[in-house]
Amino acid sequence: MTQANTADRRQFFRQLLGNTASQAAQRAPWRRVPEVGAGDGDVLWSGWAGDGNVLVVGDEGMILRYHATADDTSAQWQRMKVPTNLPLHSLWGPDVDQLIAVGWMGSVLHFDGTEWQQRRGGVVDDNGRFAACAENTPLFAIDGNANGQAWAVGDDGMILHFDGSEWAIEPAPTQINLRAVVCSPKGTVYAAGGEGTVLQRGLDGHWVALDCPLGSGFQAMLLMDDDELLLAGGRYFVDAAGFRGELVRYREGRFQALTFNTPMPRLRSLKAYKGGVLIVGDQGHLYYLKDHRLDRLESNSNHDLMDIVTLPTGEALAVGDFGTIMTAAVDFTAALAAPPSAPARSPWVAMESPTDRQLWGIHEAADGTCYVCGEAGTVLVLEGERWRALPAPSELSVHCLCDTGNGLFAAGQLGRIYRFDGSQWQLHFDLHLDVTILAMWGNAPDSIFAVGDEGLILHFDGLGWKRMPSGTQSALYGLWGWGSDRLLAVGDFGLVLRYNGKEWASFNVGTENFLYDVWGPALDDIYTVGLSGTLAHFNGSRWQLQPTRIRDDLLSVSGTSANNAYAVGTRGCILRLEEGQWMAEPSGSDDGLRAVCATQSGAVYAVGDRGAILRREQA
Repeated sequence: MTQANTADRRQFFRQLLGNTASQAAQRAPWRRVPEVGAGDGDVLWSGWAGDGNVLVVGDEGMILRYHATADDTSAQWQRMKVPTNLPLHSLWGPDVDQLIAVGWMGSVLHFDGTEWQQRRGGVVDDNGRFAACAENTPLFAIDGNANGQAWAVGDDGMILHFDGSEWAIEPAPTQINLRAVVCSPKGTVYAAGGEGTVLQRGLDGHWVALDCPLGSGFQAMLLMDDDELLLAGGRYFVDAAGFRGELVRYREGRFQALTFNTPMPRLRSLKAYKGGVLIVGDQGHLYYLKDHRLDRLESNSNHDLMDIVTLPTGEALAVGDFGTIMTAAVDFTAALAAPPSAPARSPWVAMESPTDRQLWGIHEAADGTCYVCGEAGTVLVLEGERWRALPAPSELSVHCLCDTGNGLFAAGQLGRIYRFDGSQWQLHFDLHLDVTILAMWGNAPDSIFAVGDEGLILHFDGLGWKRMPSGTQSALYGLWGWGSDRLLAVGDFGLVLRYNGKEWASFNVGTENFLYDVWGPALDDIYTVGLSGTLAHFNGSRWQLQPTRIRDDLLSVSGTSANNAYAVGTRGCILRLEEGQWMAEPSGSDDGLRAVCATQSGAVYAVGDRGAILRREQA
């Protein structure tokens, strides 16, 4: 299996939803946030949250900002100074000092953290009136990607592209009014609007119209996966003398109208929320969608709701007519912008690394020597306090290492295993398949196991490597053992295989999230970690999922005892096991951490992206 396919599956399964969040979302009543500073005549159209800030945009150039600081207990919403009084409809940006607002008469405003500046729109003719030109075409939605590019859409099929410095019009295959735009992490961009219009921008930069047989007036889109959309909007029906809300799913190249017994007014926005989808619409309607079940939430309002602003805390705001800002959070101040605190001192320190390659694995040999492996044949050895690069076994990536006393083995791409005799590498085994070996474990020179893509399991008996039947074609990412007849392997869709010395059999954990590693000090004390903070514990009789309060993927787990264990993952995430509870601790790094090793000497090492190597200081 290729790395790209693995990444695709990981991203898709981040969308899997949890029941606990679903129940909580359905019970929570929504209430207005007090002291907002917007009046009953103000329409709030959209917003943005991050970096301890919340910004909301609306009519008459209104931009409200809420910012809480550690020494400001009476923080209030404040109206920002803006160089226009035109309505602002949408807001996007990667950071609080890189925000873009778009709105009426083609208004495009940029915020640099200090002031707002107008970049486009609002062109006035010699008579002081707004000119009839393309630049004044009203804009209603904006979205961007991690590279800082953005797309804004509006009336008459208008599509604007921001390349990070300049705005330019992109030709559109329609003149229908567009009301929604969303960017896929893979580079695809979608836009939607009236009369069932859905457009797709390919990687070549060209827009094409998708064949949607439905006539919905789309107002919002939610990207469920790279090629799956949930669209919301409505149409006017004479018999109802008003709008009827509609939800449409686009998947595998087909559009499907979703039907529910609950009648809905026109829908304005939808966002991922607490394991499901939050939907807002006219007349104060709020809905929660999960697993094809639609529940109406208690809003205590009959004002039209225009958009949803998701918050870093997992809560959300609904904004709309009559200056409405609503939340289901009990403590809205904490939900809006939790006061920042001084960063905790990290017990982890960065070590000097002789490479900037991605590092995949770390291993403590039988004699206590530590090795690290990674991309392009990278193998490092720790000598004292410094890491030294060993000769590369090949140009292929090395994903795992193992030394049980009979030389260092390195395995990775193309199913190849190399052995290092202290001076040079030799090819020890070749599977002759495009299959990656992802993990190894051994407890003796004549007992080493390896697992990888497509259910691969290999065993070395001291004489040669032999393939073992696994009973699965799913990838296996992690491996741990307590002896040659007691091993666990973990992989796709919550798969756990147990080896009893004779055969491998399935061992149900109770999750469908991918599992990336497994470790335990004893057969009745085992941990496995995986996608979106998944962490499960086996107590000798059953598995139990444990809450971690994180969304980062956990990619590796290691320890020396029940009171000395660590799990690491994406974005520098580190958890430490303390008295049976996993607690987050600062790593001091934003680099993804792909492997951790708690050594018998007491030192703990974590390695990952861009050659990052961290060492934990001892208490």
